[in-house]
Amino acid sequence: MSTTTTAPVLIIGGSGIVGAQAAQTLRKLHPDLPIAIGGRDLAKAELVARSLGSAEAVAIDLDRADLGQPGGKAFSAIVLFVKDETLNSLKYAQAHRLPYLSVSSGVFEVGPEMAHYIHKPNSSAILMASTWLAGSATFPALQAARDFRRIDDITIAAVLDEQDMGGPAAFADFERLTQSAPNPLALKSGKWRWVTGENATRQFTDIDGMKVEASAYAPLDVLSLGVTTGAHSIRFDMAYGQSASRRRGEAFSTEIVIEISGQLKTGEETTTRLDIVHPQGQAPLTALHVALAVERLLGLAGGEKVAPGLYFPDGLMEPDYVVARMQEFGAVLRRTDAENHLWVSGEKRHIARA
Repeated sequence: MSTTTTAPVLIIGGSGIVGAQAAQTLRKLHPDLPIAIGGRDLAKAELVARSLGSAEAVAIDLDRADLGQPGGKAFSAIVLFVKDETLNSLKYAQAHRLPYLSVSSGVFEVGPEMAHYIHKPNSSAILMASTWLAGSATFPALQAARDFRRIDDITIAAVLDEQDMGGPAAFADFERLTQSAPNPLALKSGKWRWVTGENATRQFTDIDGMKVEASAYAPLDVLSLGVTTGAHSIRFDMAYGQSASRRRGEAFSTEIVIEISGQLKTGEETTTRLDIVHPQGQAPLTALHVALAVERLLGLAGGEKVAPGLYFPDGLMEPDYVVARMQEFGAVLRRTDAENHLWVSGEKRHIARA
């Protein structure tokens, strides 16, 4: 798809493992879209830029208000794949009225981003995409949730294989969000609670039927889904270790298990389970969701360019479109209910659960 956008999308951290894949996915979706790969290591950024075509490399200094860019330098949007403790990237986007997307903030860290928006609400479209893999759990959960009249409980368990961490920036995020963060946030019986003590871990059944222990975690999914679905309870857990595929002797994969309990629109009380797997790990899904968000912010798909505001990904994109793209880009989704029915295109068929 071609575009009239002339200024490049600046991807800060675009020379990292996931950032580079996001740039490649964006290039696949929009071959003519100019892209700027930003990073501290200009030589590394240049390698990625050359591989993309119609791309440039820029040296980024997050300690500077101008990000180290010369006067007159123009971008069409800013995508952040690293943790910007100064938020100079956000302030730069607001000053230049650019769409802005970040993927590295925990629930406990969104206050400063929100404060910048509150003080300058008409400057930029700010997309807070620090959901799990930038939306890989939220959109399938929302698609499944549409079948429910009442949702009592949503539980999400994500498996991050220890061989699938990504680069140094991803590891720094992991350490900060799991070791330095306060207690994770969950919604319990309609009340927001910090998960502590023995309640901070739970067991779930993975995609191969194995019992796996996971620890409470709080990406922005808990906030977005907690509000949009009206669920009485919602909790997110993460298991860091060995994915089911690697346990079988295959390469690592990324896995997400979503369970939704409540009353269907048909009146039936049930629990729907959704298994999501990408056989190449977490990077392709994260990259895809960021690319889809960029095209939506710029008005390249799904509607006009997004107006200034503060957004979650699901406030801008339709679940059906995103889930279809996930499957197109290699994700495998399997949905069943408590009676071992497999849901296919809105119809359910009896199966034997593996």
